[in-house]
Amino acid sequence: MSGFRYAVSDTLVLAKRSLLRIPRAPDLLLSFTVQPIMFVLLFAYVFGGAIKTPGFSYIDFLMPGIIVQTMSFGGFVTALGLSEDLRKGLIDRFRSLPMSRGAVLAGRTLGDVATNSISIAVMLVVGVIAGFSFNAPLLDIVAGILLLLLFGYAFSWVFAFVGLTSSSPEAAQSLGFIVIFPLTFISSAFVPVESMPAALQAFAEVNPFTIVVDAMRHLFLGTPAGNNVWGAVAWSLGIAVFFAALSINRYKRAVTR
Repeated sequence: MSGFRYAVSDTLVLAKRSLLRIPRAPDLLLSFTVQPIMFVLLFAYVFGGAIKTPGFSYIDFLMPGIIVQTMSFGGFVTALGLSEDLRKGLIDRFRSLPMSRGAVLAGRTLGDVATNSISIAVMLVVGVIAGFSFNAPLLDIVAGILLLLLFGYAFSWVFAFVGLTSSSPEAAQSLGFIVIFPLTFISSAFVPVESMPAALQAFAEVNPFTIVVDAMRHLFLGTPAGNNVWGAVAWSLGIAVFFAALSINRYKRAVTR
């Protein structure tokens, strides 16, 4: 039991270290605050008038999708941090300390939960100012926020793996964009799936981003749920477990080579 307490303590210390890095790197802080605001305003006021969303104002249609996209990018700090720590040899220094070996990855991904919470708060405030309104019970809204954090946490493990396999922080950032951007745009996040060509529509319908976005529309706007909520939870847990296993394996190889 004491070993578990030490592991939790080490994880919290490294999560705090990850968060303390942000004020010293203002560009990272911008990605949690200014960037989400820019995305909301850009899509709502530049593209919104050209996109038809029957049954919704575009801002109501947009907000669940754009918040899901932001959660998927929330793990960039983990990717950049792990890649940088490997290059500078900091991971080797951690190995020489009497600390839990799993705390490095767990601390990094846990820190992303805090920064994702900031992003959600910023985006919801901006969305409400732009005209977004909830149309669901309070418990559903709270469940939606928790689902967003779970989805973001899953993608923190995706980016942990990206950071551990990339040759540099710049490569980690580029690879992350290449992987995530097509998935977010070929989904129901920004346009109705029905408006896409047949081939893209078939992909979008099984895209986990579509399932999570549709689940968020149910929890925030009261649209029919279908199996989307349970599907979103299953996808989030599956992605987290799969990429956590890959990241742990890659981390062990990185520190023993």
